[in-house]
Amino acid sequence: MKPMTSEWIAKAEGDFGTMNREIRTRRKPNYDDVCFHAQQCAEKYLKACMCEHGIPIAESHDLVSLHAKLARATQGLREFRAELGLLNAYGVSVRYPGITADRQAAVEAAKLCRLFRKAARRELGLT
Repeated sequence: MKPMTSEWIAKAEGDFGTMNREIRTRRKPNYDDVCFHAQQCAEKYLKACMCEHGIPIAESHDLVSLHAKLARATQGLREFRAELGLLNAYGVSVRYPGITADRQAAVEAAKLCRLFRKAARRELGLT
């Protein structure tokens, strides 16, 4: 595995850990952060896969766009376009006033993140 791929994975796992801790919080959970870190985890796993396949990584947070670039190189993640589209909205929208995530959105974002993370780790040869 390329060293930069490992760095992307470490960053993704940081977001995954934050997402999981926050969703389990009983007192004053921040559902916006759950959604944001779910999106960030998926983004960083996409970039890890791109890095490992030698695909240039654009400075983009658009999961659908990143996925389109990666889908040509790998079979294993092609099926996740719709899920990544749903997670995409959480990269920006919940970070600003006007939109606030509720528990249902957080649970759904975490579920989508976990599914994509599992597939991305499999693609990267991780358990």
